[in-house]
Amino acid sequence: MMNNTTDIYRRPTFWILGCYGCLLVASFFGDARADDTTNVRDLASRRELFVDDWLIDTMDGVALELHPAVEREIALPLDQPWAGPTTGFTCILKDGDLYRLYYSNDTDGSGVDYTSYAESTDGIHWTRPSLGLIEFEGSKDNNIIWAETGIHSFNVFRDDNPVAPAEERYKCLCGGPITLFTSPDAIHWKKVKSGVLADGHNDSQNLAFWDPLRGEYIAYARLFVNGVRHIRTATSVDFLNWSPSESIVFPEGTPMEHLYTNAVTPYFRAPHIYVGLPMRFIESRKPVPGHLYPGVSDGVLITSRDGVHFNRTFLDAFIRPGTDQEDWTDRTNLPTWGIVPTGPTEMSVYWVENFRHPNVRLRRGSLRLDGFASVHASPAGGEFVTKPLTFTGSELHLNFQTSAPGSIHIALLDENGNELPEYSREEAAEIYGNDVDRVVTWQSGSDLSALAGTTIRLKFVMRDAHVYSIQFTSP
Repeated sequence: MMNNTTDIYRRPTFWILGCYGCLLVASFFGDARADDTTNVRDLASRRELFVDDWLIDTMDGVALELHPAVEREIALPLDQPWAGPTTGFTCILKDGDLYRLYYSNDTDGSGVDYTSYAESTDGIHWTRPSLGLIEFEGSKDNNIIWAETGIHSFNVFRDDNPVAPAEERYKCLCGGPITLFTSPDAIHWKKVKSGVLADGHNDSQNLAFWDPLRGEYIAYARLFVNGVRHIRTATSVDFLNWSPSESIVFPEGTPMEHLYTNAVTPYFRAPHIYVGLPMRFIESRKPVPGHLYPGVSDGVLITSRDGVHFNRTFLDAFIRPGTDQEDWTDRTNLPTWGIVPTGPTEMSVYWVENFRHPNVRLRRGSLRLDGFASVHASPAGGEFVTKPLTFTGSELHLNFQTSAPGSIHIALLDENGNELPEYSREEAAEIYGNDVDRVVTWQSGSDLSALAGTTIRLKFVMRDAHVYSIQFTSP
C-alpha cells in the first residue's frame, strides 16, 4: 500500500502537474505577496472578505466588526456508549450533496478510542447509519468506523489532487502518534503511515488538507511556545513525507493565548483565505467547583492569506459559552473542523458542548455567507477607502446589509485618490437592503470593463450599514 502510493506520486505526471500548480500559485498569489511593498492589491476575480485590513487603506467613522456564530439547534447528541462524555474532536465536510460528520472519543490512553460516522443531506438533520464494520459489546450494529487506542481525532478531507488515485480519494490525519489514513469511499479506511509530523506535540486535533491553489498538502498541528499552546504548520507533495514544521505567526503585539486546536480550512467561497476556529483555553479558571478539572474555553477566529502569517483581528470570542454551567467546564465549546454552506445565504459552523458530561452534544451555529466580519458604519455614518487595486471582469458585486434608513454609496477613484467622474459619489446609485450578491451600479450602468487591469481605489460612503465582501466578476 505505502509503496504503491509513493510510486504514484513519483510519476512524471505528478511533477508536471506540480509545476503547473506552481504557475497557478504564482498567478494567484504572486501579486498579493509582492504588493506588500508596491501597495497595489491584485484582486483579479477573487472574492475578498473584510476579515482584516488587508484591502483597507483609511477608515473614518467605520470599524471592522466580528459577527459571532448564532447558536442554533443541537445538531447531534454524542451519547452513544462507544462515544460518551469525552467525545470532543469532530470533523465535518460537504461532499457533493452529502454532509459527512466524524466524531471521536478520547480515553487519554486508558481504553479504546472509537470514531463514529454520521451523515446529512442538509447539514441540519443527521442520521447515524448502521455500518456493520466494528464490533462493540458483541454487535456490529453501530456507526463506528475505527476503534484503536490513540486514534482519537479522525480529520477527514476529500483529496481533489488530480493525481491522487481513486482508492485514496479520502484522506485523514489523526491521533497520537500522528497517523495517516486513506479511503476510497470515506467509510472504509486503511492505515498508511504512523509517526509523521513528529517535531511537535500530537495531543490535539491535528489536521491536513489538499490546497489546489498552492499545489500541495497543508497540515496544522500542536506546538508549545514558551509553555503556551500554539499552532505549527507543514507541507507535503505526497501526503506521506512532510517538511519540518514551522510556527504560525501573529502580528507583533498579539497576546499569546492558549490555542488548544486550530480548525484551519480554506474558506469555500474564497479558498485563498484560510479561516481557523481555534479553541481558546483559559486554564486557570474553574467556575464550577465540583468539576474535576480546571479550565474554561471558547472559540476564536484567525485568518491568513499565505498559511503561515495569521491575523487575530478580533480578540473577541467567535463561539461563546452558553448559560448552561456545563458549558463552563474544561475543554467544552470545542469548534468542529469544517465550515459548510447550509442554505442559499447561510453557512454553518459546529462545536461540542458539555464535554465530560453525560449530555455531551454537537451544536450548530449559523452566519451569513462571508459573514465572519464586516466593515460597519453606525447611523452617524462614515467611510473607508481601499488600497490601490487591480481587477479582472466587468462588474463589482457586493455582500452587504443596511438598516431601513441605512445606505451605501461606492465611488471609484484613481490611484491618487481622485474620483473618476463617471463613477463618482454623486453618480453612484444608492445601495440599501440586505443581499449577499448585489451588482453595484452608477448612472452609466454597471460595466467596468474599461477599467479592468488599471489601478483604482474604491471609496465606500456608508450609514448604518455592513460590508462583508466584494468581488469583481463578469456577468
